[in-house]
Amino acid sequence: MTQQSAWQKSSYSGGGDSSDCVELRAQNGTVKLRESDAPSTELALTPERLAHLIRGVKSGTFNSVAQ
Repeated sequence: MTQQSAWQKSSYSGGGDSSDCVELRAQNGTVKLRESDAPSTELALTPERLAHLIRGVKSGTFNSVAQ
């Protein structure tokens, strides 16, 4: 059986009812992330990989990535 929780808006996303936000939910030992304006695209990570991603974002590791 698949266990999943409801999507939750990140507290660091735009204020109030802004549509510019990152949402996450837990599902079977993974954490899924999505951008609210592209909800069909999801990133699934283990808690350890999510922690690694967050550390990289906080340290600026991804600041030089071309868009």
